[in-house]
Amino acid sequence: MTTMQRETPLGNELGHAANVRRHRRKLIVASLVTSASALGYAAYRGYYAAGGTAGMIGVPRSESEFRLLNLAAVVVLLVAAVLPVAALPLWRRPRPRRILLAVCWVVAVGCVMHALIDDVQRVVSLAGGREISYPAAQWASVDRRAADVQDLAFNEVFFLGEGLLWAMLAWIGLDNAAGRRRWVGTAVVAIAALTAIGLLSAFGVIGRVIVG
Repeated sequence: MTTMQRETPLGNELGHAANVRRHRRKLIVASLVTSASALGYAAYRGYYAAGGTAGMIGVPRSESEFRLLNLAAVVVLLVAAVLPVAALPLWRRPRPRRILLAVCWVVAVGCVMHALIDDVQRVVSLAGGREISYPAAQWASVDRRAADVQDLAFNEVFFLGEGLLWAMLAWIGLDNAAGRRRWVGTAVVAIAALTAIGLLSAFGVIGRVIVG
């Protein structure tokens, strides 16, 4: 003889509340990790903004300009670090959530595309297939191999990781499979298209195009 359990309104309500709490915890953890990633990279750029020289890939033509460029990067990164945590209360509201999903899309596509384009160029450069040029107005001298290795091992790892973290925020923020498929599908298509355009431009197949 089998027994059947009937779902009660109270049971349904408790189950829904538990799901909401689990979803909320995932969103909080993902937001904190995304913020921590940006803060870590901001500290790295802040070191050079403060005059640090360890790990430099060359000699800047103007130290003050180099420090100012890094300071500007720190400001942008601090905004990127604050945003995921500051936006946590907005995920529960439909209209702000749509805006947040769009922001996640732009950041994820931009960061991943940036990493892919740069990684390909650096690998080709290390293999001796292409020499990456550096603005003469900014650098007096550059250790090209050190620059390639640093980019591959650190800088572009951050961009790729940060892009995937923002994608994870969107994945958690979307509460239905159809919305997730649409978000991921359009992001993948955009990354593929922009990466292709960026590489064609970088290798001189088409005119100069700035995509990241």
